[in-house]
Amino acid sequence: MIALIKLSRSTVEKYINCPRCCVLDKKYKIKPPSLPFTLNIAVDNLCKNEFDHYREIQEPHPLFIENKIDAIPFKHKDIDLWRSNFKGIRYKSIEHNFDFGGAVDDVWQKKNGELIIADVKATSRNNFDWNQTFNKYDYAKAYKRQLEMYQWLFRKNGFKVADEAYLLYFNGKKNERFFNNKLHFDTHLIKLNCSASWVEGKVIETVRLLQSNQFPKPSTNCEYCNYLKKRWQLQNN
Repeated sequence: MIALIKLSRSTVEKYINCPRCCVLDKKYKIKPPSLPFTLNIAVDNLCKNEFDHYREIQEPHPLFIENKIDAIPFKHKDIDLWRSNFKGIRYKSIEHNFDFGGAVDDVWQKKNGELIIADVKATSRNNFDWNQTFNKYDYAKAYKRQLEMYQWLFRKNGFKVADEAYLLYFNGKKNERFFNNKLHFDTHLIKLNCSASWVEGKVIETVRLLQSNQFPKPSTNCEYCNYLKKRWQLQNN
């Protein structure tokens, strides 16, 4: 039996943005340099702890009441597994030879039983405008795709999932008069109307590329590929 190709949400996102980087990462273990976002991780953990309090008592978070979201944090035996970066929620396809998964930040449940997938982000800007950010930056569109991939995973695991999803954005205030060892945030709860109809096709395309002997050309839009290209040109001039 051929071993299933294990891939994550980030693998498919790399395939969408640059198939070459996807192959370099998965087949050759060559990854672009990156820095750990330790402050973002701290915000994620604190936010999860807060949602877990309301999950335990099965009451809506104050943000739900403020934004008229008729839901409560979803209480399920696997919630910690789904939120684990090394496990997450997964779906295996023998037919297409993949084991695909991702780690969610949180899951909420509406009164009709549908699940809402939520993701937590942290930033620090003087003027935070989601619509402007979404229209201007590719990474914001990737956030929406991330939620759609998670929606698809939960549906594949037999759950009823709402099309709506949420980004919970914490914007750090950096112009306060005093620090006092406290970082204050503005909170933005952004509703996204999602469609996961594209996900399965892209997962299968990613797997087929990784199964093949293809080595794609550098993407013209890939910052990492463009950096390597310019560096090679400088070294050979």
